[in-house]
Amino acid sequence: MLVNFTPVPRPGYRFGVPEGGWYRELLNSDAAMYGGSNVGSGGGVMADDRPSHGFSHSLTVTVPPLGFVMFKR
Repeated sequence: MLVNFTPVPRPGYRFGVPEGGWYRELLNSDAAMYGGSNVGSGGGVMADDRPSHGFSHSLTVTVPPLGFVMFKR
């Protein structure tokens, strides 16, 4: 889960994940169905083989302003 407490969207935010593959966006608090502006990662992203935060793979996502996103492989 990634949380953004600022009013600025964070596109291109990279964070580490334990394994490769497709990560589905389980929840986006900025989704239109919740009255948000739909800023997010389009439902999911593919992990890169680029290490980050002590993990062997990473995701590059958009974190919505004043909201959070949750991913699951």
